[in-house]
Amino acid sequence: MVNKGILTKKVGKRIKELRESKGIKQFELAEKIDIEPTNLSKIENGVYLPREDKLFKIANVLEIEIKELFDVGHVKKREDILEEIENILQNSKDNELAFFYRFLKSYKELV
Repeated sequence: MVNKGILTKKVGKRIKELRESKGIKQFELAEKIDIEPTNLSKIENGVYLPREDKLFKIANVLEIEIKELFDVGHVKKREDILEEIENILQNSKDNELAFFYRFLKSYKELV
């Protein structure tokens, strides 16, 4: 069972992450979804989960599908992600390390 408080915090972080990735200021998003900036701050800080209509408005402004607001499994700081990657690489066998290298190199060439 999902703890509602944890979900609320993670969705709030996800909204903030997506908003910042689009270069949208908090007050701009608040204006576009017709809420006070202080209320958007409370949403992003996990104080409460927005109503369904606001979730749809947020997704629309951010030009994403609503389900992306709930894609919270990866919400981590850059430093934490890099540390985890380093730990994975440090504990990898030579053949795994070679595979990761080829995979990342191929990915970077595609994008």
